[in-house]
Amino acid sequence: MCFDFDALPPDLPEGLRLAPIAGGAGPELLELESADGTRFSAAFTASPNPTGPSVVILPDVRGLYPFYLELTVRFAEAGHHAIAIDFYGRTAGLGPRDEDFDYQPHRLESRPEHVRADVAAALAALRKRIGDGPVASVGFCFGGMHSFLAGIEEEPELDLAGVVAFYGALDGSRFGHPGPLDRVAEIRRPVLGLFGGDDHAIPLDQVEAFEAGLAANGVRHEIEVYPGAPHSFFDRRAEEYAEASADAWRRTLTFLSGLGS
Repeated sequence: MCFDFDALPPDLPEGLRLAPIAGGAGPELLELESADGTRFSAAFTASPNPTGPSVVILPDVRGLYPFYLELTVRFAEAGHHAIAIDFYGRTAGLGPRDEDFDYQPHRLESRPEHVRADVAAALAALRKRIGDGPVASVGFCFGGMHSFLAGIEEEPELDLAGVVAFYGALDGSRFGHPGPLDRVAEIRRPVLGLFGGDDHAIPLDQVEAFEAGLAANGVRHEIEVYPGAPHSFFDRRAEEYAEASADAWRRTLTFLSGLGS
């Protein structure tokens, strides 16, 4: 399990909130269609002062719940149009997801090719609203794994400028398919990976092997491990990890700024 249901994303560090959303408006809820005809939910927030790439947010295993709707607002305030998607349109219908949503049986039915198709549909919807320009993926846990996999060059329909993952799972065996560690030789997009040093779900030897694989391929990458931080440290209520969360914000926004605008 990642964040508590009522958790909120950490506030942007001082100086990184470029412009508030007018009137405190929240994200626009969308109903998108994937290539196979699946209807699924997404949430979009336009930045009032775009200064860098747009982002497609890939949530954790619970799909599109309030944390990720609010996260689109945080990115928009930092100068990035943002769209967050739900993973479970094929088996659970439209979201967003509430606290009672039993994600596990739907997660078991999820497949990497489904996630790729839904990300491609989100990219198309994003570009329809804001035009062409670089887009990066930003994922968390289960979504972080898929964000890393979106960096594989053979996925031209995604055409991402870079990929970011907060504690993205590296071993795909527990999800029933090859993970980023298995496919690291195929990753070609720039990578930012943020991990907790006390994350029992992602051993440090896996993080080190993943980083070595990226280096061997000559892929532009940055891997940061926060000593003592657990899985899902990026939570505004986790005051003990506020410094790690603020640093993760800075690294993410710096990485995005290096991808162009």
